[in-house]
Amino acid sequence: MGNKRALISVSNKENIVEFAKQLAELGFEIISTGGTKKVLQENKIPVIGISDVTDFPEILEGRVKTLHPRIHGALLAKFDNKDHQQQIAYHQIKPIQLVCVNLYPFQETIAKPEATVEDAIENIDIGGPTMLRASAKNHEYVTVVVDPADYETVLSELRNFGEVQKETRRKLAAKVFRHTAAYDALIAEYMTELVEEKTPEKLTVTYELKQPLRYGENPHQKAAFYRKPLGSKFSIANADQLHGKELSYNNINDADAALQIVKEFTEPTAVAVKHMNPCGVGTGETIYDAFTKAFEADPVSIFGGIIALNREVDAETAKKLHEIFLEIIIAPSFSTEALEILTSKKNLRLLTIPFDEQQSGELKLTSIEGGLLVQEQDAFTLENASISVPTKREPTEEEWKALKFGWKVVKHVKSNAIVVAGKDMTLGIGAGQMNRVGAAKIALEQAGEKANGAVLASDAFFPMDDTVEAAAKAGITAIIQPGGSIRDEDSIKKADEYGIAMVFTGVRHFKH
Repeated sequence: MGNKRALISVSNKENIVEFAKQLAELGFEIISTGGTKKVLQENKIPVIGISDVTDFPEILEGRVKTLHPRIHGALLAKFDNKDHQQQIAYHQIKPIQLVCVNLYPFQETIAKPEATVEDAIENIDIGGPTMLRASAKNHEYVTVVVDPADYETVLSELRNFGEVQKETRRKLAAKVFRHTAAYDALIAEYMTELVEEKTPEKLTVTYELKQPLRYGENPHQKAAFYRKPLGSKFSIANADQLHGKELSYNNINDADAALQIVKEFTEPTAVAVKHMNPCGVGTGETIYDAFTKAFEADPVSIFGGIIALNREVDAETAKKLHEIFLEIIIAPSFSTEALEILTSKKNLRLLTIPFDEQQSGELKLTSIEGGLLVQEQDAFTLENASISVPTKREPTEEEWKALKFGWKVVKHVKSNAIVVAGKDMTLGIGAGQMNRVGAAKIALEQAGEKANGAVLASDAFFPMDDTVEAAAKAGITAIIQPGGSIRDEDSIKKADEYGIAMVFTGVRHFKH
């Protein structure tokens, strides 16, 4: 045995046997605990038990084993400080030069549907993070490894230089603090949800790198894509990419917008998105019918768009999709024939997402300079609304279908938002305007003659009757809007004047 010591205690035992074996060959005396010690012994690697170092048994079902001065004195002592060295010598503490630790599987535990609170609590590691933080603090002298991906780097530097280089030790220490911070953030989130605290005094969130991106919204902006541990499976962050080039920053944003719209519908539905706004939405008896309507809604804007479909893509639909330049197609699945057709376009990204894994409850986080806005997702539907009809005429059955369709879509259009719709497709969309009548004019102009006999949906109330006037002149027969303006009566009178049925929902859907 050499004079150097390594402490190894890991839950993730990936490559640990080979790592420990090579450390031993490089002259390290290895200290270990519990299951790790057993694995190393089974593989004929010399190992010292932690109790032999502390001269104290593991107690409380293993809750206390490394929390001891002979461990933490060995980790925190400065090797070039005479007082430190004299103190650890006096207390018969031998320095530890390398620590390899990863933590109890808290994330994996709470991911199991059958996991109890007791299971979660027992998988909160105490000794592991303490050793990691102590070693990372003392990285001037101690090498600390938390990720199996770093084993070879450490071994290579030990072979080539006889020690791990200071710059590498610092990088490894930084990774440790990120690791323990993320671990604690998950625990904090779990406990906060457990006690149903809605606005905690500290908000701790953690995300893990999915992929670096070539650039952000524009080529001069650096960017990366992170995903939430245990986040919704019904998300772009957890999509399977079957084909095509790497996703871009804008692709990801647009694809998420398409997903949020398509999940409003249960019938076969197709959604086309450009720049975070829908340009066409259609429903039908089949997914082919639905996509045909989404395409016909705006055959110009769909060029270079993102398509989300809530049914498997079949060969017939794939042929129609193939005719158009698209960036991304998202669906639950693609038939073999559809894949053969669509993969002939080498850059077209094909993504699958489990549509049966939809879940709600995740908070929406929006960063601002120096802060973060947090809110619930807008999950409000017409089923939750207090609907009233303030006009003389009530909507017909066909108008009700169109109104409900338009209301589902307008919720996802940037404010100020107006959607002109039929019962199964959008006809015109006005998005992101500074005034509501401006958004209406854009939507009505896009709908053209198709507006005659169609309905209009507004994400917020009409501050005056000019939007109703514009709708009436275009031939709109029914309107759905939140109501609540101090001048609602003006809009109601104008609707009655033109025989328009108007529905109040009592709730707005601003989207900024």
